[in-house]
Amino acid sequence: MITLSDTGAYLIGGNEIIYDTPDGRARYEAELGHKPDQKAASQQTMAYRILQKHNHSDSAEKLSIRFDKLTSHDITYVGIIQTARASGLEKFAVPYVLTNCHNSLCAVGGTINEDDHMFGLTCAQKYGGVYVPPHQAVIHQFAREMLSRCGDMILGSDSHTRYGALGTMAIGEGGGELAKQLLGRTYDISMPDVVGVYLKGEPVKGVGPQDVALAIIGRVFDCGYVNNKVMEFVGPGVGKLSEDFRIGIDVMTTETTCLSSIWRTDEKTQEYYDIHGRLDDYRQLDPGPEAYYSGMIVLDLSEIRPMIAMPFHPSNTYTIEELNQNLDDILDDVAKRAQVSFGGRIDYSLRDKVIDGRLYCDQGIIAGCAGGGFENICAAADILRGRSIGNQAFTLSVYPASMPIYMELIRNGAAADILETGAVLKTAFCGPCFGAGDTPSNGAFSIRHSTRNFPNREGSKIQNGQIASVALMDARSIAATAANKGFLTAATDLADIEYRNYVYHFDKTIYEKRVYDSKGEAHPEVEIQFGPNIKDWPKMEPLTDNIVLKIVSEIHDPVTTTDELIPSGETSSYRSNPLGLAEFTLSRKDPAYVGRAKEVRRIEELRVAKQCPMKAEHALRDEYKKATDQIKAHFPDFDGPHTAVGSTIYAVKPGDGSAREQAASCQKVLGGWANIAKSYATKRYRSNLINWGMLPFVYEQDELPFKNGDYLYIPGIRKAIIDKEDNITAYVVGDEMTPVTFHLGTLTDDERRILLAGCLINFYKES
Repeated sequence: MITLSDTGAYLIGGNEIIYDTPDGRARYEAELGHKPDQKAASQQTMAYRILQKHNHSDSAEKLSIRFDKLTSHDITYVGIIQTARASGLEKFAVPYVLTNCHNSLCAVGGTINEDDHMFGLTCAQKYGGVYVPPHQAVIHQFAREMLSRCGDMILGSDSHTRYGALGTMAIGEGGGELAKQLLGRTYDISMPDVVGVYLKGEPVKGVGPQDVALAIIGRVFDCGYVNNKVMEFVGPGVGKLSEDFRIGIDVMTTETTCLSSIWRTDEKTQEYYDIHGRLDDYRQLDPGPEAYYSGMIVLDLSEIRPMIAMPFHPSNTYTIEELNQNLDDILDDVAKRAQVSFGGRIDYSLRDKVIDGRLYCDQGIIAGCAGGGFENICAAADILRGRSIGNQAFTLSVYPASMPIYMELIRNGAAADILETGAVLKTAFCGPCFGAGDTPSNGAFSIRHSTRNFPNREGSKIQNGQIASVALMDARSIAATAANKGFLTAATDLADIEYRNYVYHFDKTIYEKRVYDSKGEAHPEVEIQFGPNIKDWPKMEPLTDNIVLKIVSEIHDPVTTTDELIPSGETSSYRSNPLGLAEFTLSRKDPAYVGRAKEVRRIEELRVAKQCPMKAEHALRDEYKKATDQIKAHFPDFDGPHTAVGSTIYAVKPGDGSAREQAASCQKVLGGWANIAKSYATKRYRSNLINWGMLPFVYEQDELPFKNGDYLYIPGIRKAIIDKEDNITAYVVGDEMTPVTFHLGTLTDDERRILLAGCLINFYKES
């Protein structure tokens, strides 16, 4: 069904694959009449051409990217603009769209009103941006409808910023990277590898884009095949997919941990732009005649069957048929995964969902940037037409991704078909995807066409003993399950469905009436409207000559998601209050973390105030004195006033998932100075650490020479960064002062300066 090459591969004429092996190179020369040139051929990918078009450095390998447009939503844009304002913002240097699809309910926790929205509107007016009011569109659907353009690049402060199916290379990053762009700076990366995704065949009836996406994620995630690389979709199978189908696959490439994506474009892409009144934004994109890829994924669309990603990760995939045939074994595996995720703190099982040998689902959701597309909802309506979801526990909610889609569903009758079943049609909102809407009951099992099914992401709280589970599925199979009143059913099992294949008519008049568009014109006289929960960033200190770190959390899960580092859901209401939000850091993974980190922060506060750390009002005072006495015994020149004191965490592979920089910034405002990891799950999380002045240490060994509660002393850390050293010697504080070597990895000159300055804000102030 899906194969991964062990070597690089050449794509000849867009259709023929020749692998970079001795036999392949001989075949290449025989067919084309010349030897393969890997370097020249790698420059024929669509990704390479687009990246170089946006590169403002003198190097083809060390890129300095300026994006064409930026986009954020109302969990992230306040922090971004506050960072940029603190760094000297006068006008948005890049077109910037502020959407409002996360705090749409205005009814969860700290900010229970529209303070953030009014902040966003007045900032769009003052600095020259675009403001999309709540319920009009989710961030990515608005970008598809109004911002994408073939050959462009868009940077978004949401990890699912993916518009490759529309010929736009898009990247999701933490807010610090958007602040740089707003101030006219660049996004600095090494030229990424490009992996080809060769599609052939055609999907069978009942298979949707989420099925294809989950099949890919399940195949490549664990082996890291596309980690921090660009996925380039090519091959004859692309032409067999509608544009909406391509978009549905494309948005889920984030869950592979790739950097970005790009697709070849054709007449169907052209039709999409024409429908949306932007035909001038279309141009055909294809790889060159002899394009080289560092790896090749080959996928036969005709072999894909309805898929399900079981808790607690999009890569935990099975066909629905396989799950139904092996319920006991697979549910046992899910229970074992839960024990890892929850540390054995909760008794978890889905076996009570098996009724007469069939798996029962309590809730269905079709929503957001992945599920809320026009074709997905129309296909669900076709399956549900004339049926009932029943009057038992099962519920179904459908969220169209934009108001134009909603209006078209009303006009073509699909909305009525859905509502007549007992399902509920709601407005554009990302809530079900991050735990702020349709939170399931305790012990419930929810099937969703959304983007993620991480632990607790749907809104349950393990610390209160409340836990629910989410499985990812395509809208078609969710509708089939709804038609069977909650019993898990693959859409391909319903043979009598007539898919009407509605034609979409885009009507942007609602945007013309409701969206504020400055057309790039700033109005500096506008006063920004703040609210009591919108706070400035606290002052952050520059990196000192040396540093003492206390390990305050130790996580040995194979992967730690950003949702586990800073939970989504109700915490998002404090998104504009750095100190308030920080109280939730690691709350669902290590509830003791915040208290431990604050104790260490108090020691540092006293140092900064040039007071004796022995004035600390907690037990850590004596512990810290003992640690520093041991350091002084081995390093007589230890200089306390020039040695910062901070906390750090160890995690095997942190940072999978969301682009929210709060996963790093919350640690920083609690006194964090570093992370230690075997590796980092995504570039964006590592970038977030750096932008908040946190050292991204790597320790690749399985056996750790330190443990939770230990102190580390790192002499000469500032000089090491100035000297561009990679190997950093730290000492585990004890009678023996055990040395341990950390790696910093590749850092750009600006990233080093940011670390030295203590954070991005300080760096810009210094500049």
